[in-house]
Amino acid sequence: MTDRVQYEDYYKFLAENVVTPFYHERLMYLRCVMTLRHVLGSKNPYLLKAKNITSPDELVRSIVDAFLSSQEETMFGNRLEAFAIYVSSKLYGGFKSELPSVDLEFARDDVYYIVGIKSGINWGNSDQQNRMKDNFKAAREYFRERGETREVVAVNGCIYGKDGSPLKENPDPDKTFYKYAGQDFWNFISGDDEMYREIIKPIDDEARARDEEYKRAYDGKVNGMVKEFSNIFLDEENQIDWVKLVDYVSRRGKTDIAFPREAKTPECTEYFKKKEAERKRAREEKAKKEAMRKQMRS
Repeated sequence: MTDRVQYEDYYKFLAENVVTPFYHERLMYLRCVMTLRHVLGSKNPYLLKAKNITSPDELVRSIVDAFLSSQEETMFGNRLEAFAIYVSSKLYGGFKSELPSVDLEFARDDVYYIVGIKSGINWGNSDQQNRMKDNFKAAREYFRERGETREVVAVNGCIYGKDGSPLKENPDPDKTFYKYAGQDFWNFISGDDEMYREIIKPIDDEARARDEEYKRAYDGKVNGMVKEFSNIFLDEENQIDWVKLVDYVSRRGKTDIAFPREAKTPECTEYFKKKEAERKRAREEKAKKEAMRKQMRS
C-alpha cells in the first residue's frame, strides 16, 4: 500500500504534468487550431444528414464534440503514460525506453520488464498487435545477446479497462506477453491495488479549478463557428443547404466557398512554435526507435 507522502508526490505530478498541461492543450486547440474549415472537411456529411440534424448549432456542436473527443483521448493518454513511467522511476528506477513498441523498462524481483503502454484495451488492428509481438521477441533476443541473465517479461499495459485473462501465450515463447489493464495495470506499476482509484482525486480537484475557463472558450468557439456556418451554408429559407455542404466536403477540385481568415494571436504563434518543437522531438524519438529496431535485427 502506498503511504500518504508518496500519494502527495503522485498528486503533485498529476496536477502539474497531466491535468494542467491537458487543459492548456485543450484551450490552445480550441483557440488556435480548430476552425470550421478544419472540422467540416474531415466529417461525414451523410452521417450528419442521417442523424436528422436540422440546426447550425446542433451540427456544429456535433462535429466539434466528435473532433475534440478523438484529440483528447490522445492528449490525455500520453500524459497518463508519462505518469506511469514516473511512478515506476520512483519505485524501481524505471525509465522511458528507446526500444520499438516499448515505452517503459524496469527491474523488480530479479525480473526485467519491458512494457508497451496504451490507453484502452481495444487498440490497434491485427497488424499493429503482431508488430508489437515481433518487437517483444526482438527485444528479448537483444537483451540475451547482451548478457541479460534475468527473465525478460513483456507487458502490454492499458491505462483503463479490464482483461480477465492477462497471460497471452504464443507458440513462440518470445512472443508471449501479459496484458494488464485498469486496476491490474496500476497495481503492476505501483504495487498498490488502490492506485487506479487514487488517480481520480487530483484529476478531479484540478479539473474543477480549470473547467470554467475551458467552458467559456468552448462556448465562444462554438458560437463563432455557428455564425460562420450560418453565413455560408444556410439557404434563403435559413435551412441547411446539404448539397452545398456535400459539395464542399466531396466535390472534386476547388469549390468557390470562401471562409474568413482567422488572425493569429501572439499566443497562437507561440503555441505553434511549441508544437513544432514537440513534433521534431517525436520524429527524433521515432528515428531512434527505428534505428534500434534495425540494430536489434541485424
